[in-house]
Amino acid sequence: MATTEKKMSRTQLTAMVVGGMVGAGIFSLPRTFANATGPLGAVIAWLIAGTGMYMLARVFQSLAERKPDLDAGVYAYAKAGFGDYPGFLSAFGYWIGSCIGNVSYWVLIKSTLGAFFPVFGDGNTVTAIVVASVGIWLFHFMILRGIQQAAFINSVVTVAKVIPILTFIVILIFAFRFNIFSGNFYGGGLEGGIFEQVRATMLVTVFVFLGIEGASVYSRYAKERSDVGTATITGFVMVTTLMVLVTLLPYAVLQRVDVAGMRQPSMAAVLEAVVGHWGAVLVSIGLLVSVLGAYLAWSLICAEVLFTAAKTKDMPSVFARENKNKVPVAALWLTNIVVQLIVITTYWSRDAFSLMLNLTSAMALIPFLLVAGYGLQLTKRGETYEVRPGERNRDLVIAIVATIYTAFLLYAGGIKFIVLSAVLYAPGTALYFWSQREQGKPVFAKASDWVIFVLAVIGALVGIYWIATGYIQI
Repeated sequence: MATTEKKMSRTQLTAMVVGGMVGAGIFSLPRTFANATGPLGAVIAWLIAGTGMYMLARVFQSLAERKPDLDAGVYAYAKAGFGDYPGFLSAFGYWIGSCIGNVSYWVLIKSTLGAFFPVFGDGNTVTAIVVASVGIWLFHFMILRGIQQAAFINSVVTVAKVIPILTFIVILIFAFRFNIFSGNFYGGGLEGGIFEQVRATMLVTVFVFLGIEGASVYSRYAKERSDVGTATITGFVMVTTLMVLVTLLPYAVLQRVDVAGMRQPSMAAVLEAVVGHWGAVLVSIGLLVSVLGAYLAWSLICAEVLFTAAKTKDMPSVFARENKNKVPVAALWLTNIVVQLIVITTYWSRDAFSLMLNLTSAMALIPFLLVAGYGLQLTKRGETYEVRPGERNRDLVIAIVATIYTAFLLYAGGIKFIVLSAVLYAPGTALYFWSQREQGKPVFAKASDWVIFVLAVIGALVGIYWIATGYIQI
């Protein structure tokens, strides 16, 4: 990008992080956690998730500063550390997972409207799908008008959508009842011990932390390279504080079982139970603003990932095309076509929001693991630490914790979502075939690439069989 073109300020980059993270997930936290655990399990889960994601954020910060030539974040780090095909899978997985996440936003929007207008149901009626489809393409053509315009809108929306969340938190602090909180503390009535309760929340914490890498993905637009790391950490601290309070405070005003039985968005139902109907209206408006803002941020990120991969010849070159407003037009078209198709499939889903939430999280795990692994590679080799070797031990500890955490998430997510991920990864490799043939290169240059591909195909076949036989229900 030419130096005369507009760049994003630190504030705008931070808004991209906050805008990406404060979306559908935070408004669903009370019910989602209440179904899995009590306050004790929730505190442990957030300590694990917060520590792990903070370490991952620090890895992103470190890589942004030490590898300024890698300006596509998640995808670029995976490729640099593990090769072309793993790098492609990281880009594809991150992209398709983000598309699925965008679908979850539309499902929650429609479900929210369903509380006031029954025609929307739980977000998967024909009317709901038609309205969502109109929204998809309205956003599409707005983004085509320019990245800077969309980034400015996202900054404004980010401020607007945090206000109802802060209102929710303040009201519940004043309504706090210690006897109710202590009665819910151990998650009475739930099966399994604390470990199983915590494990059941892990994919949810991944979903609400998605967006932490937003500034890294948009690093090529940053005015100063150091702004990328600062925006990542600032956004992380702000949103984590909000999420912990939104999760824990409902346990102090209502019984766990009552929160667990509420419809989504459960934040609206909790506030309605405390202050009356106006509370549900306030949170629902906040959710609509929040989710639409997050959708805007993620639409930009989806297109950017495809565009950058195409620029480095790891995706077909067609996705490297930009329009006169410097928007990756082909990448944006494919992103929204995929989102549209998945929105249509929600008509046949039993619990579309939960499925989209968990599958989005599962698709992000491998890209995140590869980023943490690359950070570990650099610190073990001492690469980029020639000037300040004293920082190497600190960053080594951070990278080790981030790698262990992301590996643990794969285990916590379970085999179901691993094979569902493979159902998407295996056919997605067709894009890699296309790009390699386009350049006249062998599809797989290393034996390890073949091994990864074969495992993906086997996982996809198992996933399809399990879906067909009803072992996995979607």
